[in-house]
Amino acid sequence: MKDQWSKPYHVVLEVENRQCTIAKRLAPLGLKHVKVTDIRSSDPKSVKHLIELDPAEVKKIKNPPAELKAAVQGKASVWMESEGCGVCHNILSSDAFLVSGKSIEGYTIMYSFMVPSFEAFQKIMSAMQAAGLKATILKMGKFEPKEGVLTEKQERIFWLALKGGFFDYPRKIDSAELAAKLGISPSTLSEITRRGTRRLLEYYFKSET
Repeated sequence: MKDQWSKPYHVVLEVENRQCTIAKRLAPLGLKHVKVTDIRSSDPKSVKHLIELDPAEVKKIKNPPAELKAAVQGKASVWMESEGCGVCHNILSSDAFLVSGKSIEGYTIMYSFMVPSFEAFQKIMSAMQAAGLKATILKMGKFEPKEGVLTEKQERIFWLALKGGFFDYPRKIDSAELAAKLGISPSTLSEITRRGTRRLLEYYFKSET
């Protein structure tokens, strides 16, 4: 695991983001309930967004653009590419990763993301302030190692996986993506979670053994 992920934080922010290029593109179409489940940098000047849309809203669009074709055909999520905004670029450039982004009202968006350290979080906040973005912290929690069943590395991996949506259904991030975010191989991630799960099960069923 990369050293910078030794003290990770889970942060939830509410941001008035009028720079959001995706919101600007979708708002005129009448799409108000938009959820971003992933962002990826395709090149220094472009960001790909995985957008989850309300099927009922998509059906009301009279002449949907070609990039929403998959949504019109019934797919829950579509990839949309744009030059990105200050929030997306700040998250991507700070070794953080997005858990989800959700439009609340108008251009107010709630972002849930993981950062490798408090210093990385401060860097993101400073960059937002410099860009004139108003951000409100709704929630912030750091990884706190506990003594007992799991090793600290196993605890940290499980905490990041849980907060990142690895155990959600459907998953917000798969094993290959999570491993890439943390700088380890999928096989290493699999082995850490396998051994950690065994420890948890042994602890849970210890009275029966």
